[in-house]
Amino acid sequence: MQKVQSDLEEEVLHVLQDVTDPEMPFISIVDLGMVEKVEAEDYHVFVKLLPTFSGCPALDMIKGDVLEKVRKAISKWNESLDIQVEFSFHPPWTTNRISEEGRKKLNLNGISPPPAEHKHGEPWEVDCPYCGSTYVTMENIFGPTACRSILYCDECNNPFEAMKPIANLNEKVE
Repeated sequence: MQKVQSDLEEEVLHVLQDVTDPEMPFISIVDLGMVEKVEAEDYHVFVKLLPTFSGCPALDMIKGDVLEKVRKAISKWNESLDIQVEFSFHPPWTTNRISEEGRKKLNLNGISPPPAEHKHGEPWEVDCPYCGSTYVTMENIFGPTACRSILYCDECNNPFEAMKPIANLNEKVE
């Protein structure tokens, strides 16, 4: 019985790679670091997700996509499995949770990824996703979504977006 549960949890995690953030459809919620926990026991699957921002308008769409894709994928185990998706703010999501693959996908899609290990209070350095230059100007701290800003590269003259670094407030700069 334990082997089936382990395989089921693995299958759910695999399926979650196909669930994307509707505001950034090129990156999965796994690569964004939103998946905190997947548990499968008997006839119940539990998925705990960490929202990138409170009040994110995409949460209902993400939850619906998770339910639909997981239900479809796990029907081979048992069609009557109960699936629960919960959003939690504990632990808080931070941009440090974004995978290396996720950072590459952001960059390939013209969004400068946040620093890999950002601590609260540290300065935010942004490189142009097109040419890699550090000579950039912040055009607007408010981008098309709450998690992004608009910048301009002074080297290659391209406007671009950058994902704002979000760090755990309990992490102190040394």
